[in-house]
Amino acid sequence: MIISRTPMRMSFAGGGSDLSVYYKTGYGLVISTAINKYIYITVNKKFDDLIRVSYSSTEVVDSVDKIKHNIIREAIKLVGIENGIEVVYMGDVPLGSAGIGLGSSSSLAVGVLNALYAYKGMHVSAEKLAREACEIEIDILGHPIGKQDQYAAAYGGLNSIQFNLDESVYVDPVICGKETKDEIQKRLLVFYTGIERFSTDILCDQKKEIDNNKNYLKDMVRIAEDMKNALVNKNIDSFGEFLNQGWELKKKLTAKISNTKIDQYYKKAIAEGAIGGKVMGAGGGGFLLFYAHEEKHDNIRRALGELKENKIEFEPQGSKIIYVSE
Repeated sequence: MIISRTPMRMSFAGGGSDLSVYYKTGYGLVISTAINKYIYITVNKKFDDLIRVSYSSTEVVDSVDKIKHNIIREAIKLVGIENGIEVVYMGDVPLGSAGIGLGSSSSLAVGVLNALYAYKGMHVSAEKLAREACEIEIDILGHPIGKQDQYAAAYGGLNSIQFNLDESVYVDPVICGKETKDEIQKRLLVFYTGIERFSTDILCDQKKEIDNNKNYLKDMVRIAEDMKNALVNKNIDSFGEFLNQGWELKKKLTAKISNTKIDQYYKKAIAEGAIGGKVMGAGGGGFLLFYAHEEKHDNIRRALGELKENKIEFEPQGSKIIYVSE
């Protein structure tokens, strides 16, 4: 039996520039961190030659091609396992058909690849896990997503991730001290809106409007670069200001990124002292992130009392194997 644990992520700046339709015009840049919310994958040898896959549903099939769960099916095919295996997954946050903004589907892709390779007795690099997860989600399944989530999940840590014209990806840790990271974590508030949305719809619209949005995305890449420099220079409060600037630009990419409820929540938080914030992931729902000095937190919590707060911390490690049994 093999168990892998793979972190989800929070993206702070540059989201959208990891789409190929944008970085093919130059380069994209995202600042993101892995977080202490995880996808767990268990892989075990099955006593017969069937394949069992268990998530919110359970499938028992006699060939890989009959697996309905698309990411798990393509991961098993890519790794080269034909039968006689059980794959089970679960997560720390809701894993329904609608996205939540923490990159959970890409964490699943990275985590199942890691567990399947370990099952075959192979250790593979973070780069290979991220690249093959992108291959599954983007090239094989045709999901209209970018590449940041796969690399954040595979590598872990707080990183500057650059997406290049030649399809190479540079993952560089943001060089800032532990005290800077700790201070930022203390000032972050994360709330679950309960609003379900389909990131595919939002990203499809975003890709259609890419020619009209290139200047907005260019500004978002600049904000990502400025945020990285601010973190390196311990200019902590500008972090919240950059979140706000990025959110205002992101809303211009497509009307589906925000809505009346999200706008109301955002205005309430700003009125109670938040310096900046954003909706995680593609937008439209899921998790709301705010940056504020700690003395303002209780006021913000009261203003957003109908929302569920979630304590989230930075995770330094990427996808890893946490259990191996013969």
